Amino acid sequence: MVDATPAGSVPSAYNNTGYPVPDWLNKGDNAWQMTAATLVGMQSVPGLVVLYGSIVKKKWAINSAFMAFYAFAAVLICWVIWAYKMSFGEKLIPIWGKAGTVWGYKTLQAQATLPATTTVDVPFAAPFYPMATMIYFQFVFAAITLILLAGSVLGRMNFIAWMLFVPLWVTFSYSIGAFSLWGGGFLFQWGVIDYSGGYVIHLSSGVAGFTSAYWVGPRLTTDRERFPPNNVLLMLAGAGLLWLGWAGFNGGDPYAANVDSSIAVINTNVCAAMSLLTWTILDVIFFGKPSVIGAVQGMITGLVCITPAAGVVQGWAAMIMGILSGSIPWYTMMIVHKRSRILRHVDDTLGVFHTHAVAGSLGGICTGLFAQRDLANYFVARFNEQGAFYGGHSGGRQFAKQLCGALFIIGWNLVVTSIILNVIRLVIPLRMSEENLLIGDDAVHGEEAYALWGDGEKYDITKHGTSEYDDTQHGLGSLNVRPHVAAPNSGPSAAPNVEL
Repeated sequence: MVDATPAGSVPSAYNNTGYPVPDWLNKGDNAWQMTAATLVGMQSVPGLVVLYGSIVKKKWAINSAFMAFYAFAAVLICWVIWAYKMSFGEKLIPIWGKAGTVWGYKTLQAQATLPATTTVDVPFAAPFYPMATMIYFQFVFAAITLILLAGSVLGRMNFIAWMLFVPLWVTFSYSIGAFSLWGGGFLFQWGVIDYSGGYVIHLSSGVAGFTSAYWVGPRLTTDRERFPPNNVLLMLAGAGLLWLGWAGFNGGDPYAANVDSSIAVINTNVCAAMSLLTWTILDVIFFGKPSVIGAVQGMITGLVCITPAAGVVQGWAAMIMGILSGSIPWYTMMIVHKRSRILRHVDDTLGVFHTHAVAGSLGGICTGLFAQRDLANYFVARFNEQGAFYGGHSGGRQFAKQLCGALFIIGWNLVVTSIILNVIRLVIPLRMSEENLLIGDDAVHGEEAYALWGDGEKYDITKHGTSEYDDTQHGLGSLNVRPHVAAPNSGPSAAPNVEL
């Protein structure tokens, strides 16, 4: 096909003339940023909704999935009313932006800016797409942080307490970390590198999750001793969405469809794959069997570890980080956890402390070791910074900055999460009642994940209807199920209970 466009002219598809296409809009950057945001959103819904609903015991499938589903919605409303500007708006204090709404059309259609990100080396960030795109992109990161945190308290946290916790935590904890490291706060100005959330998202969710698990209290002893996944294959589907969604997670953080975005995506996948293999090999060596749940844990720790460094390290460094993220969190989870009285005392349901706090801090420290100067100049607010591996005064300085950044996030989340939960428990219990803990989803939500009998449930004719069920009326064949009826209870009105 012959190109009919006259030489030297711009194709009409790229001609920024006429309303509503402003001169500053880069269609490619905008399309990629919205795609990246959607990929990250899909990590939460349906990714973590599916993963949480399937990795827990059957009686907690609905509750666990709903905690993630609720958090996604609640964070968005907080985000557009006040939390976005607290995280990325004009500076109020060195750790916090000024609160405000972002739902007016003039705000949403204007060019995206992060007004507090001006440094001595670079002007404030102003990507070539609208504020609406930036607001949505940053929202999905805030939402997934709360959902990751929820993994520590699955199987016992009072859902109403969770409903109160989400807006409070995104306001007083997440927004502080986001502004300090990304929005132009003191750690951003100092030059601490957190490429895509190793500190803001993963370290904070891991520390806050562990802290929450302490204050909420443990699951039932029977649940702690036996908590098998109700659907391992569905868990893998959720894990797959999490892995592939990370292309948007790390690939979207240069705020443009540029070279650094591509480097971040390939480094992300290399580190995740290496970490998964390392974790699996360690399982085989020490336990004699490869575990698919272990492989998922290794995948997650690799993705978490590379996140603060994705676009600022070379490929060989990403592979080294994969080996470290597949072995160090494995050691803390499988060895240290069993020997530590404190770690055993706190019931961190999904081990979020190990997969996110340990792996996130490890990634931040590795960034201080392996950050390459030319790559860092694409992203970092201060020019010519590099990791300690490359030597020189700036290398050691960057490593120290990364340590200080981690300590700030750890300390803030430990204190603020404790305060929030202790305030909430003045109003409502943090932990479900013992009766609800025994029953699970049916008691808490009046719903169950599967129409299957199991977990020692009793058939009650007054509750479940006839004792004979004909599947032909539902198009499932001619199988008739007639449960074995046990001896009736004493008393004229007692209905027979049937063990199935």
